[in-house]
Order: sequence, then structure tokens, then C-alpha cells
Amino acid sequence: MATYEPFYNRTMELPEELLVGAIDSHVHAGPVLRSNPGHFDPIQVAEMARAAGMRTILYYDVFGWASGTAWMVNRYMKDFRTFGGYLMNSSHGGLNPRAVRTALNLGDGCRMISFGSHCTYHSASTESTLVDGKLVPFKDAIPGFAEKELSRAVRIPTEGPIQDELKEILDMVAERPEVYLNTGHVSGPEVLRIIELAEQHGIKKVLVAHPARQLLSVAQQKEIARKGFFLEACAVDFGGPWMPQTHYYVERELMDMGSLVHGRAMSWLQGIRDVGPEQFVLATDYGVRVLPSPIEGMRMMMSMLLYFGFSVEEVQTMTAINPARMIGLD
Repeated sequence: MATYEPFYNRTMELPEELLVGAIDSHVHAGPVLRSNPGHFDPIQVAEMARAAGMRTILYYDVFGWASGTAWMVNRYMKDFRTFGGYLMNSSHGGLNPRAVRTALNLGDGCRMISFGSHCTYHSASTESTLVDGKLVPFKDAIPGFAEKELSRAVRIPTEGPIQDELKEILDMVAERPEVYLNTGHVSGPEVLRIIELAEQHGIKKVLVAHPARQLLSVAQQKEIARKGFFLEACAVDFGGPWMPQTHYYVERELMDMGSLVHGRAMSWLQGIRDVGPEQFVLATDYGVRVLPSPIEGMRMMMSMLLYFGFSVEEVQTMTAINPARMIGLD
């Protein structure tokens, strides 16, 4: 007769308890374009995070100046400190040392310098639109896109000399131990070159952003983790929370996993397990209102991790301890 593993006893309150002291290091909360207004605003997100007992949040602004956003929120909320980063997107001239220097000294100073999001060369050349029901890259579907946008997109040489502007930016980050370098949405080979350049310039903290990380092999990710750099995974990667479909049996192994085998969440969870949680930073990348709030996104992500056998200590490592190390908190 088969013997079944007893189901572990977990309180209903555990995900809420894990939110206390947690950090969401990837929040989009505006300012936003008039064509894309459906976001929580920065103060709303900070107030929700404070109410949940979270330690802090870090704002992303795809137009650049999230450290300025954090400064304004901190002026309003005296008892909850937020942080911001700077994305070297094309609207600010891409690899622009003057813009980076300004960001590092704006307000309380930013804690992240990123190589950009949707306007890196890799991202801009692969993102697509629908034409007659089929996906066609912007560069092939939109007249003038390649000349006007790809020509100014951020691109990291994967071998040989680098631009003087990039050297200056790397040196500025190296001078700020509280600041980490974020790969942004670059290609896999560009990630490996950024890691190499960071080591050469004495940069101690690098985060491999979640879209770029997924372009690397497990072996490459393990090597980056071995060097002491961080790997990002975000709730937005799997779209929404996943969990076993049935809760009838007492035994843990009798939870039905059938609906999850082909879901994005399974590969997301397995990717973390394959590399190991020691250098992972988990965040939401939430902020748009078609998704739950970033705080609810963090709670759902924690719940999902617990269902799939991650320990409380592993969850705390990825959502509290590692983000604090990365941002430069005690």
C-alpha cells in the first residue's frame, strides 16, 4: 500500500507575515504617458507598502528619473523611505554620462543605473506588432523605425573596445558602493560582456534583469551567481499567480499539478530552483492597473513559492535579504 507524505501545516497569515520587511525592487508607478495612464501613482504604492509592513520599494521610470520620484514621495511620507533608479533610455540620450551624473545626484541619489528597457537594441529589434493577425517586428512593420529608433538604441559591444561614454558611466557606478548596475533588456551575449566590464571597473553589485536572465543558460546564470552578482525574477514573467488546482486531500503529494505542467509559472519556478535562490532577487515589475497592486503581487508570488516547496528562509532571502544587500541597506 502506498504511503503519502503528510501535508505541512502552514498558517493562512504566513504570506502577509512575509511581507513585513520585504522589498519590491521593481515597481512602475509613473509618471506615465497620456496614452498609457492606467497605473497606480507613486504615493499610492508607497502607502500600500507601508501599510503592509514592507521595508521599502524601488521605482522604475522608463523615461529616466525615478530617483526624483522617490525624493518627492519621501518628502510627503516622512516615515517610509523609497528609492529610485535611472534607466539609460533613448529619450535621455542612451549612454549619456551627463544624464547618469545628474541622476546620481538627484534628490537623495539613485540606487540603480540600468542599460534601459524597451529601447535597448535587443528589445527594440525583437518587439513586435500585429499585422493581419501575425506578429511582425517593429523594424519590419513600421516605416522608419530602424533608422529613427534602432540607430539610437543602447547597444553594448560584445568584444573589442567600448565607447568612452560607457567607460565613464562604469567608473561613476564603481565610485558609488550603494549603487548597483542593472543590465536592462539587453541580449544574452551583452549580459556576459557587462559582467566582464563590471569586474574590470571594480563594480561590486550587478543585477541581471529578468528579461535578460531568461536568455542565459543555467550554467551561465550559476557562474554569474558564483561571482556574487544578482539575478532577477519578477511576478510579471508568469502573468499571474499559479497554484495546485485541488485542495481535497490532506497529503501534500496529492495536490493536482496537472494544470501547471504547461504553464509559464512552472518553468519560472524551476529556473530559480535550478540555479539556486542564494543570489536571486524577486520583485513584481507591477504598477499597471490591469494587474493587482505591487503589494498584492508580492504576496501572491510568496504564496506560490511556498506552495512549490520553497522554504520560508529561501523566500526571505529572495524578497528581503538580497534586495537589501543590492540597494545598500543594512
